[in-house]
Amino acid sequence: MAQSKPKNKKDKGIEQLLSEQTGIILQAVDERLSAQDKKFEARFDAIDRRFDAQDKRLEERFAAQNIAILTAVDKRLEKFENLFRDELSRPTNTLDKFIKRLTDTEEEFVFMKHDVNRIKAVLREKLGVALD
Repeated sequence: MAQSKPKNKKDKGIEQLLSEQTGIILQAVDERLSAQDKKFEARFDAIDRRFDAQDKRLEERFAAQNIAILTAVDKRLEKFENLFRDELSRPTNTLDKFIKRLTDTEEEFVFMKHDVNRIKAVLREKLGVALD
């Protein structure tokens, strides 16, 4: 808006008063807005603190839930490990028994072979018969 030149001293005084009044009004509005800003900041800070507290509670609950879940999973895994160990031990025991029998038979065969060789030596020596 274009300013017009004051026509006389009276108009100049009114214009100055209006200018001062405008300045005072703007200052009062700024103060009010500043006060409102402070109130809003305080409210937002309170809301932020509540959100932070809620986040902390949620994190604690999640941590507790994770511990409970991991404990349950560990118990189930331990149960399956025991079952697996039991199932694996049966064929292992059977295999061990078989290998022992085989080893015993091989040892017995070695002893029998040694005995046969001694018998052959005695027959050769006493009777003069070679059985090779």
